[in-house]
Amino acid sequence: MHAGEESDGLVVPAKPANEGGETRPEERVEGRGPAKGNTDRVSMRRAQDRESVVDGLSRVREAARRDKEARFTTLLHHVTLERLRESFYALKRGAAPGVDGVTWREYEVDLEIRLGGLLDRVHRGSYRAQPSKRTYIPKPDGRMRPLGIASLEDKIVQQAVVTVLNAIYEVDFLGTSYGFRSQRGAHDALDALAVGIADRRVNWVLDADILGFFDNLDHGWLRQFIEHRIADPRVLQLIRKWLTAGVSEDGEWSRTTQGTPQGAVISPLLANVYLHHVLDLWVAQWRKRCARGDVIYVRYADDFVLGFEHREEAERFRGELAARLAKFGLSLHPEKTRLIEFGRNAARDRERRGDGKPETFDFLGFTHYCGKTRKHGRFQLKRKSIPKRQRSLVQSVKERLRKRMHDPTADVGRWLSQVLRGYYQYHAVPDNIQALSALRTAVTKAWRHVLRRRSEKSRVTWRRMGQLASRWLPRPKILHPYPERRFYAKYPRQEPYAVMPHVRICAGGRP
Repeated sequence: MHAGEESDGLVVPAKPANEGGETRPEERVEGRGPAKGNTDRVSMRRAQDRESVVDGLSRVREAARRDKEARFTTLLHHVTLERLRESFYALKRGAAPGVDGVTWREYEVDLEIRLGGLLDRVHRGSYRAQPSKRTYIPKPDGRMRPLGIASLEDKIVQQAVVTVLNAIYEVDFLGTSYGFRSQRGAHDALDALAVGIADRRVNWVLDADILGFFDNLDHGWLRQFIEHRIADPRVLQLIRKWLTAGVSEDGEWSRTTQGTPQGAVISPLLANVYLHHVLDLWVAQWRKRCARGDVIYVRYADDFVLGFEHREEAERFRGELAARLAKFGLSLHPEKTRLIEFGRNAARDRERRGDGKPETFDFLGFTHYCGKTRKHGRFQLKRKSIPKRQRSLVQSVKERLRKRMHDPTADVGRWLSQVLRGYYQYHAVPDNIQALSALRTAVTKAWRHVLRRRSEKSRVTWRRMGQLASRWLPRPKILHPYPERRFYAKYPRQEPYAVMPHVRICAGGRP
């Protein structure tokens, strides 16, 4: 494997331009080259009408892999009745209805007739996207996050289109992107970050967050990015309809000129396409052109973390990153974006200067901090559940317990068991057992408090409470392996950039 090849490792530079003058990926997305009509691109024109659904997308995927410049002109025929049916059954049964008021169960009645009519409208061009229903959910910091609930038919069509487009974009996306992708998840991103900090010379960490990304995504740039690969006018028209359908809040409709609704099925893919061009390709090129030391980069949706060997490179990157995002209508969150000293030498260097313990940073639900191994006292990245979010969970459990005060004890116990097991499923990582035990204790105390308030004569001793907790509240145990075990099992060491340092372009050769 050679430097510059793509991998699923920690840091994946894009392939450099050929000596013959081929334009680089970021040059094609910044207005320096037309998105349509290029004579040097191959267009996929012939629809494979007689192929099965699976074989059709397999051919699309192979064509996308063979030619990274190919533009696909006939894709909508892959949205078939079978694919709409699969999309319908992939949706959540109990999801809240959109502005149409239609639930999943109601739509299932006469499903084939409904899907047949929907398919006909999609292919004839008479399908109309409905506005998203605006609702709000609380964020961990106390603010409210706006969500857009699409109508059921919009969800079905969006899911089908996402399935088709993923056959192309999963070939294009870099290994440093982990959010909302097939066979990738938050723990894959956490593993990659942990392995990168442990195996590379990381002394500074840039914890970055884009301010209001889903609300500020620029439609004009997004259309240009999509048209680099998609040339089917009917698919492009569908995406335009979803972007401009508007929002309905308290019965009033408002136009949307930018952004994509959080909660829409199509939004994660559009977000990844946007940040692939704006951020991922640019970071890869910056690293190759400007970095003399090690650099790692992991992105999950609009949250991303970078690690640097040298402080001056980290500061330079942060300044250029702000300018890069501004060009595409985005900006860094001033409170959530921080450059901190972090890594194997941070504790020693800060103690020498009298600066105290190294700072910590949060990523994907965990606080990351500098620790040491028990046996040898060597540096070890450790993680624990973000305390603020765990306290928020306990508070929500308390509120629900008050509402269920007079429910049968067994029913409440089963519900609390589900809450804890669901939390453990994500948070039970190595070094986090103390936080999980504290959560179980807090839930036990909250349950006892409610049981004692059932009546003035209620007497729930700690002995009795211990019996109830042993019966219903599962004890935490580590469910996830150490990051390096899972990471190297999924992304073997022989892949480029899994463990090997990059070619130092600025130095003119290998280190």
